[in-house]
Amino acid sequence: MPDLWNAPNRTNPIAARVRIPGSKSLTNRWLIMAALSGGECRINHPLQARDTLLMAQALSALGSSVEIQDEAFLVTPGTTSDATQVDCGLAGTVMRFVPPVAALSSANIRFDGDPHARVRPMKQIISALRGLDVEINDDDRGTLPFTVVGKGFVAGGSVTIDASESSQFVSALLLAGCRYDAGVSVIHSGTALPSMPHIDMSVEVLRELGIRVDVDIKDSTNATWTVHPGVPRSFNVTVEPDLSNAAPFLAAALVCGGSVTIPDWPTQTTQAGDALVDLLPKLGATVSRDGTDLVVAGGSEINGIDVDLHDVGELTPVIAALCALATGPSTLRGIAHLRGHETDRLAALVTEINKLGGNATETADGIHIEPAKLHGGQFATYSDHRMAMAGAVLGLAVADLVIEDIATTSKTLPDFANMWQEMVIA
Repeated sequence: MPDLWNAPNRTNPIAARVRIPGSKSLTNRWLIMAALSGGECRINHPLQARDTLLMAQALSALGSSVEIQDEAFLVTPGTTSDATQVDCGLAGTVMRFVPPVAALSSANIRFDGDPHARVRPMKQIISALRGLDVEINDDDRGTLPFTVVGKGFVAGGSVTIDASESSQFVSALLLAGCRYDAGVSVIHSGTALPSMPHIDMSVEVLRELGIRVDVDIKDSTNATWTVHPGVPRSFNVTVEPDLSNAAPFLAAALVCGGSVTIPDWPTQTTQAGDALVDLLPKLGATVSRDGTDLVVAGGSEINGIDVDLHDVGELTPVIAALCALATGPSTLRGIAHLRGHETDRLAALVTEINKLGGNATETADGIHIEPAKLHGGQFATYSDHRMAMAGAVLGLAVADLVIEDIATTSKTLPDFANMWQEMVIA
C-alpha cells in the first residue's frame, strides 16, 4: 500500500451494494469470553483485522489456543504461568480488556504497544485493578507500558471508577469479572459516561453466556454494574457486520447521490453504528429496509446538523466529513472524550478540514463547522483508521485529495482501500 493514496473522486450518482465484515467490538468481546469459557468456542465470520488479530495473539500469550481459519476463530481456553509480553498495538480493546484477564494468570504479563498507545488513558483500569488487590507495576505513569503480576486468581469485589474518558474501562472489568472469585461490582462516579451502547454490548454478551449481570443506572454520571461469578458456557456464534465501518460507504450516497445498500443489517443490535439509521436522514438521506438489507439514498444536498454524538463518538469523523460538505452550519456535541482516542480526533478533524479550505473550529465538547468551498490537498490520518475513512468521504466531492497512510484502515477494515475503489469506480 503506497504512503500516499489518491482518494477516488465521483461526480455522478452511485449504485452500490457493499458487504461489510464482522464487528470489531463484537469479535473482540467474543474472543475474551471464549478465553474465559468452559470449553472450545467457535466465532464465525469474525473481523480479521489488526485489532482483532492483536487480541487473538494476546489471548494466546495468556495460554489460550486461538486457531485462525478463513471464516472463523476456534478458541480453546487456557492459562499460563510463564512470564510473557502482550503487544496492544493501538487497540483500546486490547490494552484495556486484556489486563483484567491477565490478572487471572500465574505470571508477570507486560503490556506495551505503538508509540501513541503510550499516551492513551489507562489510569482508571490500572487503579481499578489495584483496588481489587491486583499488583501492577507502571512506574506511576498510569499509561503503557506496565506489568500485571498475576497470582492465579482475583478475589473480586466492588470498585469505583471515573469512566468518563472511555466506556472500555467498564467493559474490561465486567467481561473478566465473571471469573473473579466474588464477581465484580463496577460503580461509575464522574462526568457523563461516553459510548453507553458498548457497555450494553458487553452486558448482553455476558448474559447470552449464562452470566448474571445486574444493572442500576441512575443517570449518565452515576451507574453500577454487578457481574456475578460464573464460567461462561462454550458457544458457537456468528458476528454481526461492523455497522460503524459501514458509515463511510453509506455516506457516499449523500455525497454522490444515488444509493448504497448494506446487506445483513441487524434488526436489533447493541452496536453504536446502528445510530446511522437515525443520523443520516437528519443529513438529508432516505433510509429504508429491503428484507435484511439497509438502503441509504442521497438527496439533493447535505443538510447541516446540530447533534449530540456522545454515545456514538466513533461515527464522528465520517459525520464531520459530511458536515464539511453540507450547505448549512453543523455542531457536533458531547464528544470531548474523542481527544483521548487513537489521536485527538477533534483537533485532527479541525486541522485537516481547514487545510482543505474548510471552516471548522473546536468547541469545549465537540466541533462546529460552517459551509465552505473545499479544495484538494494532503489529508493526514494520524495513524487513525476513522480519520482515513473521513478523508475518503471528502475525496468523493473534492478533487485532488491525497490521503496519507490509507493502510491505517487495516486496524478494523484491512480491505478498505480496495472496497472503496470498487464502489466508487463501478
